[in-house]
Amino acid sequence: MKRSNEPVFWGMFGAGGMVAALFTPIAILITGLLVPLGIIPVEQFSYERILAFSQNWFGAALIWIIVSLPLWLCMHRLYHALHDFGIHAGNLVKAIFYGVAFAGSVACATLLLLGLL
Repeated sequence: MKRSNEPVFWGMFGAGGMVAALFTPIAILITGLLVPLGIIPVEQFSYERILAFSQNWFGAALIWIIVSLPLWLCMHRLYHALHDFGIHAGNLVKAIFYGVAFAGSVACATLLLLGLL
């Protein structure tokens, strides 16, 4: 019996959906309302503070999760949206979509690791 690799992609899709659902509204609330209204001081989001956060291992891991997992979500949704439009793409298109998600995840991890060094 041939094994499918689809559960791996569905797992990344589910994790990306959870991260997007939990962190996107918070990011919109903070950067779209609380900081512009002056409820949170602008100095809290200065370049130096954000850089220091990204150069900490915990901050780098959190940034990687917030960037990488929703990227997998988006690529998975775009791939399956092709089916909704009646376009049944082959393995090449599947490799391109998931390859973009993988490349984006690796690029984000690389940039964050360079910041840690």
